[in-house]
Amino acid sequence: MDDVKRELAHLSDEALVALAARSEQAALAELYDRYGRAAYGLALRILRDQGLAEDAVQDAFLSVWRTAPRFVPERGAASTWILTLVHRRAVDVVRREQRRRADPLDRVPEQGGGAVDEEAWVRLQRERVQAALNQLPDQQREALELAYYGGFTQSELAERLGQPIGTIKSRMFTGLARLRELLGEPGMETSWTPISTT
Repeated sequence: MDDVKRELAHLSDEALVALAARSEQAALAELYDRYGRAAYGLALRILRDQGLAEDAVQDAFLSVWRTAPRFVPERGAASTWILTLVHRRAVDVVRREQRRRADPLDRVPEQGGGAVDEEAWVRLQRERVQAALNQLPDQQREALELAYYGGFTQSELAERLGQPIGTIKSRMFTGLARLRELLGEPGMETSWTPISTT
């Protein structure tokens, strides 16, 4: 097993997901070795409870295992996909815990479906941001997603991506500026032309 893992250590994240899709347990183990620490850090920041964070990470990696065949590399980096799954699981746990701790007597239905309206608005905003992110050049999108979803600092990103910190800062600055423009444009799907990345 160790020999297999040493061989797998040279593979890209996307290749490992493809192997996991073929039920290669060593590939999932390698992905966990690469992203388990970042995943736990992200879950802990959201949940502020070690046990719940561990559960969320475990659930997320089970989801990686089960949904690996549906992963599409063209839609984004495997690392972003994995950390997005962790983020979703952690948020699900927060919601579950809030429901569990709520006193049923305190839950009075709001007139006009205010909670539903707010949830729909949040979902719409999330979709708008994701659509805008998908229009950024890969290097800018990767830096922003790892920073905001993965919780990496600029220094950690520079080390992880093998780039000077100035390059990372430039990618993030340019990417954020472009996101602001895209999110301010009503027809953002068709109005953007690629910009060069540093």
